[in-house]
Amino acid sequence: MTAQIQQTEGAIGYIEYGYAKNNNLTFAALENQSKKYIEATPESASATLDAVVLPDNLRAFITDPEGADSYPIVSYTWLLAYKTYDAPEKAKAMEIMIQNGLTKGQEMATTLGYVPLPPKVREKVAIAADAISPDYKLTLK
Repeated sequence: MTAQIQQTEGAIGYIEYGYAKNNNLTFAALENQSKKYIEATPESASATLDAVVLPDNLRAFITDPEGADSYPIVSYTWLLAYKTYDAPEKAKAMEIMIQNGLTKGQEMATTLGYVPLPPKVREKVAIAADAISPDYKLTLK
């Protein structure tokens, strides 16, 4: 899709932020719920994610988000994990992987074209993921 947008004069398309950023494409400023035109930036996307109330099941579908500085088209990248694993070593490995994504992964997010998760989202995900293995304590430090 990125290549099609680049090669088609006057094209308008929707692609993941990282692809657009890394390919130096022009972004459209979009009108949000507060009637402000907002450009796609890590800050405006983070404002959107921060405005969402994440339910206990951690599934949020963001449509027309609130917040004066929210970019109106933002979504999460999903990770699916079992609540329990038959093998204790797999459960522990899954928690360690999730912890890495919530800590070191967040430090690399912007460089890779992703938006770091707001602290309240990271905390809620950490609480849910920490229940996967009784043999590991997931921390955000």
